[in-house]
Amino acid sequence: MGRSVLGVVCTVLAVIASLVSGFGNLALEISLPGTDDLQPSAGAVLGWLLGVGASVLLVWRWRWPLVVTGVAVVPPLLLVADSLPALIALAALATRFTGWWRWSAAALVFAATGLAVWRDVSRYPDASLAEAWVSTGTTVGKLIGVVVTAAVYTAVPLTLGIVRHNVTEKRRRLAEEAALRDQVARREEQARIAREMHDVLGHRLSLLSLQAGALEVTATTAPEAAEAAKTVRTTARQSLDDLRQVIGVLRGSGFPDRAAGGAAEPPQPTLADIPDLITGARQAGLAVNVTILLDQASAAPAPLATAAYRILQEALTNVLRHAPGAPAEVLVRGGPGAGLSVEVVNPLPPHPVPSPGSGTGLTGVNERISLLGGTLSAGPFDERTFALRAWLPWVAPAP
Repeated sequence: MGRSVLGVVCTVLAVIASLVSGFGNLALEISLPGTDDLQPSAGAVLGWLLGVGASVLLVWRWRWPLVVTGVAVVPPLLLVADSLPALIALAALATRFTGWWRWSAAALVFAATGLAVWRDVSRYPDASLAEAWVSTGTTVGKLIGVVVTAAVYTAVPLTLGIVRHNVTEKRRRLAEEAALRDQVARREEQARIAREMHDVLGHRLSLLSLQAGALEVTATTAPEAAEAAKTVRTTARQSLDDLRQVIGVLRGSGFPDRAAGGAAEPPQPTLADIPDLITGARQAGLAVNVTILLDQASAAPAPLATAAYRILQEALTNVLRHAPGAPAEVLVRGGPGAGLSVEVVNPLPPHPVPSPGSGTGLTGVNERISLLGGTLSAGPFDERTFALRAWLPWVAPAP
């Protein structure tokens, strides 16, 4: 806020100073020494009017420094006018531009300032301001004084612009370095999390899969126990695959545990895998009534298909956790141009059921949907029913 106010104040002062300087230059140009008479000329009046326009344009010198500087040098170069607007604009241009643009603009402003000073010292002695420090006794002395004066006048805004540009660049580099350090810290933290997940969860899921396999072999007299053990083993194996994918994302290098020439990266789930997901949910004890109405399901983009699968997976998992024993109504429909809708509805249990989950499942679903530009609504829509409804855009292919 303070910088904004300071900028406005500086701009107002710059415009006022340019207008006053231009009016004073006009007054000296058209006045006759020793009299109160005025002798206006077309060049002086036109130059003053253009100088007024250039002074007003200083308001936009930071937005369009090239344009403002180009306009401001025209009156002193071609007509009788003051060069203060061009000098002020040069400071903004030197802040924004470097190299050829900066030095070309400085040369033009120097030439415009030199002409303005030359015209000033060429007036009557009483009507000249620069005569106080410029020798007018000889032409060579006057030329040297004009060049030195114009050089000093030009060097001041040029130096201010260069200094401000360097300060801005330094701040930008410091900000980039801070962002890079933050990124490195995030990568290190991701790598640490990946190691912890691999060492802890991977080990436990592997043990669970081995134990379930052993139980499946020994439970020959109890078919239901063998089927349950098979489901546990399959789920554990799938969880290991998902864990490796998550670790690969955290480490930012795909699947780092896969050696060269080893197993291929497991494919991401698609819409065609939804029936298997429903089957797994039923084997886990969830009564599911499914309606799937999809047009050109095989042509669905991979991110869309994976997102729909994960959304449905999370919704079914939530039903198993929070409403065990309750049936679920599943509706998956859509197609190119119409979008893809995933809806899961289940009755709420009479009493809340404690769940060991992390409580961030719906947050992750919402983030996934937001990345694809979809919408999500999840919550009870009456006293006895919970519904999750997600919609994802499905762009129709170009004809």
